[in-house]
Formats: sequence, C-alpha cells, structure tokens
Amino acid sequence: MAGYPQAYLEGKEVKETSSLVTELCRHFYTQGWVSGTGGSITIKVHDASIPKPHQLIVMSPSGVQKERMQPEDMYIISPNGSILSAPSPKPYPNKLPKCTDCAPLFMKAYEMRNAGAVIHSHGMESCLVTMLNPHAKEFRITHMEMIKGIQGHGYYDELVVPIIENTAYENELTDSLTKAMEAYPKATAVLVRNHGVYIWGDSWIHAKTQAECYHYLFDAAIKLHQLGLDAATPEHGPIQRAIHSQNQLSVKSGVKDSQSQTEYPWRCIVLDIEGTTTPITFVTDVLFPYARENVGKHLNLTYDTAETQEDVKLLRSQVEEDLRQGVTGGAVPVPHADEGKEKVIAAVVFNVEAMIKADRKITALKELQGHIWRTGFECNELKSVVFEDVADALEKWHTSGTKVYIYSSGSRLAQRLLFGNTSYGDLRKYLSGFFDTTIGNKKESRSYKEITETLGVDDPSDILFVTDVYQEATAAKAAGLDAIISIRPGNASLPENHGFKTVTSFSQI
Repeated sequence: MAGYPQAYLEGKEVKETSSLVTELCRHFYTQGWVSGTGGSITIKVHDASIPKPHQLIVMSPSGVQKERMQPEDMYIISPNGSILSAPSPKPYPNKLPKCTDCAPLFMKAYEMRNAGAVIHSHGMESCLVTMLNPHAKEFRITHMEMIKGIQGHGYYDELVVPIIENTAYENELTDSLTKAMEAYPKATAVLVRNHGVYIWGDSWIHAKTQAECYHYLFDAAIKLHQLGLDAATPEHGPIQRAIHSQNQLSVKSGVKDSQSQTEYPWRCIVLDIEGTTTPITFVTDVLFPYARENVGKHLNLTYDTAETQEDVKLLRSQVEEDLRQGVTGGAVPVPHADEGKEKVIAAVVFNVEAMIKADRKITALKELQGHIWRTGFECNELKSVVFEDVADALEKWHTSGTKVYIYSSGSRLAQRLLFGNTSYGDLRKYLSGFFDTTIGNKKESRSYKEITETLGVDDPSDILFVTDVYQEATAAKAAGLDAIISIRPGNASLPENHGFKTVTSFSQI
C-alpha cells in the first residue's frame, strides 16, 4: 500500500473525501458539467498531519453516470499516481471499473500547481467559447465582476485562459496541457477546444468557486459575441476585426467610423506612470507627502482590519529583510501585535517615512501607500494629474483595438485610483490591465518576459513599452519588447547615445 495502511485507506478522512466527490458530482450534473458520463472532480484527502504534496487523492471511475456514483465507487490514488484502492465490480449493466481517463491531466495540476482539487467540466459554455474564434489560442475577458472570483484577478484585470486542441483520447491531452501550464504560470484553468475545461484550486471550495466564475464568464463572452460585442475590451464595444498586411496588423471596426483609423505595429502598449503619463512632481510633491502625513492617522483608524494587518505584516517582513541585508536608511524593527498597538504603529510610521524619503520601490510600501491614497481620493482630498495628451492617446489606441496596460512600481490599487480619478474623468475604461512590482523589478528583463507571457503575446516585439527611465527601457529591449523613452518636464537626463526613440507627447507615437 506504498506506506499507507489499509486502516488509513478505509479511515474517516478518505471516506469523507469520497462522499464529497459524489456529492459535488451530483451538483455538477445539475449544472450540465458532467452529463453523459463526461467530466469529473478529484480532491486531495485533507489531513493536517500530512504535507499537502504527500496527501492521498480521490478520483472517480471512467464511463459511469456521475450523478449516481457512491463513495465506494472511488479510486484512491497515491501522490505519485499509482492506484492504492480500486472499487469492486458491479453487476450488469454496469461496466467494469476503470479509473478516470482524466487521471494523467489531474496529476499534472497536482504536480505543477500543488492543487488541492481539480475539476474537469464538459459544460456547454466551456465548449462553445472555444469555437468563437477557431484559430484563437487564448480566451480573454476583462471588466466583469466575476473575474474577482479568479485567483490573482480584480475587476479591471484581463483574464487570459489558454486553449489547447482536442484529441481523440483524453490522456493524449497531457503533453499539450503541460505546455499550456508552463507557458501560463499564473493560469488556474486550461480550455480544450470543442471539449471542455480543466480548473484547479488550492482546495475543493476554491476550485468550485473558480469553476462557477469561469462558466459565468464563458457564458457572458458567448452572449456578448452574439450581440456583436467584444468581451476582451474594457468597454465591451463592437468586435474589432483584424486585417493582416505584410508589414503590420491593422484593426478595423465592426461598425463604420467617420474618421479613418490610425494603424499601429503593436498589439499591446505598456505604459509607465511617473514621468510618462503623469508629472513626476505630482508623485513627489502630492502623493508621497500625503501618504507620509497620513500614515499614522490611517493606521490608527484601520488598525484592526484584515487589510491593515496584512500591510503591517508585509512591512515587518520587509524591515526584517532590510536589517539582515544591512540596507541603510534607518530601519527599526516592527514589534509584534502583543507588544501593543501604539508601539507597532510608531515603528511602522518611522519605517514608512524613511522608505518614502529613500524612494524605495518595494511592494510592502506601495501596498500601504495605495490604501492611504484610496482614502484621499474617496474624500476628494486628492485628484490625479495626467499630461494633457494622455487621455486622447488612450482613447485613440483603445478605438484602434490596441490593448493598453500600465506597469508601475506603485501598487495596482494605486494605479487604478490614479487613472480612475483624473480631471479628464475615469480613464480606466481605456485600460486592459495593470502590472506592479509583484511581477518583478522594472529594471530586470525577466519582468518584461513575464509580462509577455501573461499577455499571451508570441512575439515580444508586438509590445511597446513607454517609460522615462533608461534602465527600464534597456531591460524591456533585452526581453524583446519595443521601447520608447518619454521626455517630460522634470524627467532625469538620459545618457548620450542611448539608442532609443524618444517622444515628448503620446501624439508622436
């Protein structure tokens, strides 16, 4: 039994997990996800005494009526995929038991994502959504509330799900599923064209929640398509039809436009903020002082909230790392909660002020700053500033079908606040997504490679990155992206013979 005694295989945890699989399959049957013996769910046997990678796995048999399964029909699988326990045969007309044909694919999710549960659905919407564009290698959707139910995504983010081609036999999908998971490291689902979808999560609850959100989003995309609307654009406007020429991709609207559209050689444009879309002085003279002056007030008012406790935890970890690394700047240890609220807040305030003064580009600081600025925008104490050419350019690029993203050292929350509260109105409707330093340092080329993979662009040169910082442009160029340097009032001078195209206005792009 590969180290698992028979008593454990027949114990409470395994029985409860087996019962849960049958219960969920009955529910999924009512949703149309596992009809006709297709589809299934597999769950790891949760046991706090066993590390997750070593926990047993419960899988259903193949070719059975999923809504009629009983706990004793389940297969118990070891962490390496071998069968430890199989169900007994049932009389005619039942087939001889056979473990699900999805087993090799389920195991990949366990191995590569440390999943706690995996769902395979044959839901109609998961099949039809892959047919909307028979050549598409991805499903994309943005600005839909249910995106928030997908791990790592918010309302303004673009959800990207890879699509692989179907095969005659389920287990033949293993290689292509593996490649898709490698190419999309943050994906929690893979669509199979004309077939269905595989979805995984940290637990069965997480997997089920995501599955419900994915099916909702697939259905929404299908209905938007039927109306001639594009689910992958923030405004969900008329579908853009791509027309390929020898030199570049132009995009033509599905409806007539009285103005001729400009053609751009890029599929995506990624913009920096400070010194590119927004004056450096707005950040240094308005946002930073506001955060510095209000950090103590913010912490006192919100100290007991989960959000602020997480902010304090991140800052404590950052300070501990700074002290270990000998980072200068006057860092002081942040006490733990049992030493008292006042001491914790005082230490956080001291460190935040030092970090802001040193212009640290670190996630822990940026997260807290974003939460402080949110209060400022909500109270109308802050109003963001963008250069006068920015709003027109964003609208123009959006109309042309070019996707526009933001990549800044500020948190994604701070980015959304800035573009959502400008004197030109809410500009987020023109933006397809936001990246911050959680994807990597802006001066490292691997960060731009990660962005390229996240956007699902095969040729990095199809992405234009615009920044005011020479080192960032160099890193983007090393990753294969096209890069332009923004020359704005107050920006730092550039090295001689830097080799990049420069612009003083987005109208020149």
